[in-house]
Parts: sequence; structure tokens; C-alpha cells
Amino acid sequence: MTVLSARGVRKSYAGREVVSGIDLELTKGECYGLLGSNGAGKTTTLRLLLGLTTPDAGEITLLDHPVPKAAREGRIRVGVVPQVDNLDPDFTVRENLMVYGRYFGLTQAQMVERLPRLLEFATLEARADSRIQELSGGMKRRLVLARALVNDPDLIFLDEPTTGLDPQARHQMWERLRLLLRQGKTILLTTHFMDEAERLCDRLKIIDHGRTLAEGPPHALIAEHIEPEVVEVYGEGVEAWLREHGERLSARAELHGETAFCYLRDPAPAIANLRGFPRLRFMHRRGNLEDLFLKLTGREMRE
Repeated sequence: MTVLSARGVRKSYAGREVVSGIDLELTKGECYGLLGSNGAGKTTTLRLLLGLTTPDAGEITLLDHPVPKAAREGRIRVGVVPQVDNLDPDFTVRENLMVYGRYFGLTQAQMVERLPRLLEFATLEARADSRIQELSGGMKRRLVLARALVNDPDLIFLDEPTTGLDPQARHQMWERLRLLLRQGKTILLTTHFMDEAERLCDRLKIIDHGRTLAEGPPHALIAEHIEPEVVEVYGEGVEAWLREHGERLSARAELHGETAFCYLRDPAPAIANLRGFPRLRFMHRRGNLEDLFLKLTGREMRE
């Protein structure tokens, strides 16, 4: 069952096209990732899909409703977790959830019935009467996620949900998202954490300058675009080693800053060679989604 689809969607601002013919289709129960550097067009794409911005061209269908024509009807069954926590600091945890329910036309009785499940989901039962200022960063993010579930949505938009969280809080958030997927919810996720996308996403799309660079299951994309083994080399003399040995031993090699990245089919010869250079340190690992992302989008800083 298709939950969200877009065909040939375009959007320009001041003569600059920021979304250039994006296509996507989300099916019920999957986690779909939208990855891209800063300025790649992710936020504009999300606004277009939600009907908050009008496209210049293309077709969007959100839960069987055409967007933007009937976006409001589609959004009734959508939950949104924004990048920045926008909880009301004047309200308690309980009040933030109760008030948000009014935006969806839920009655006081309906919200009283739903509130215990939402608090339990966020592990905030003991914090129901706490002010927002009293919560940790992880608690706030869990509350924002619980708030997005007030209307029992079929589709949840998550815009960088774990930014700013410590490792423990990130893992707690991942646990909640997996629970939602097991319940049959559909998730559209944007994130800058490649390990997060690799763990959670059934499929993903990498975009840059509003254009699709790659789309598919994470592990299939890694296998298609990246050599299976990576050796990172750093230390005194790494540039000379890369010129004299690394490029010859690697299928592909790059120097970025003080680190040489060697992409290999068979790492054994490179590792054996490196043991003869005690001033160099190295780390051997499998190719991953971050390698794929950097190969497709480049390593230069984006502002």
C-alpha cells in the first residue's frame, strides 16, 4: 500500500532550483530515509510533501489526498517531529500533550484516554507534571515524538530526530522508532547520522542540490558503490606512504586532511605493508553508508 508518493516534483526560489524533479514512494510499514548535505534540498522537500510549500511542477499524493490541494486532509493522519524542540515551556508534560490534541479536534475525554499510553511510550509517566525546563534533552525529544503520535498517525515525518542527543538517548530514540515500525507505522526520516540511517531505514534516497544521486536499501547501495573493505591510515609520513604504497595497493585511495582512506577488495596486502611503518597508525573496517555518502556528495564543508 502506497502511503506517500511524489513524481517529478520541482521548486525554485529566485531563479535557483532547489528541488529538481524528485520522485519517491513510501509503502506502509517502512522506514524511508532522505539524506543530503546542508543545502541539499531536504527541508524544502519535506515542506512540499506536507503541502506547506507549493511545488512549481510535479504530483504529490499524501495518504490518498492530492497535495497541496487537499494537504490539510492528508495531514490529519500525519505526525511531525521537527528538528528543533518546539514544546511550550509554560506547560507541563501532560499539558503539552493535551493542548496539542486540540489541533486535531480531539476531545478532552479522548485525550485523557490516550494520555497514559503516550506517557508510557515516552517513558515519562513519572514526569507528567514536570515543566519542560526540568527535562533532559533526551526526555524532550521523546516527548516531541510522543506528541507527534497524539492523532495516532499512519505516517510520521522525523526531521533529524536525534541531533544533539548523547549516545544513550540516541539508542533510546531508535528503540522507540523500531517499536513504531513494528506497529505498522510508516516513517520518513531525515538525518545526518549515517549509522542511524543504516540501522533504521529499509530504503533511502541520497540527494544533492535537489537531485537524486542514489536510491535503494542501504546495504545494497553500499555493495554497489563502495569497495567492501576500508583501511584508514594516519600519522607521520602518511602522504609519502600513500604515494609510494597506498595507491598501488588500493582499488581507490583518497587523502583528506591527515588521513588516507584506502578502499580495497582484499585488505591483507595493505595491512601487511603497514606493519612495516611503525610511525603510522591504521584502522581496518567494513565499507559503510558514510563512505557511500561522501563518495556521492563530496567531502567539502557545506554551510
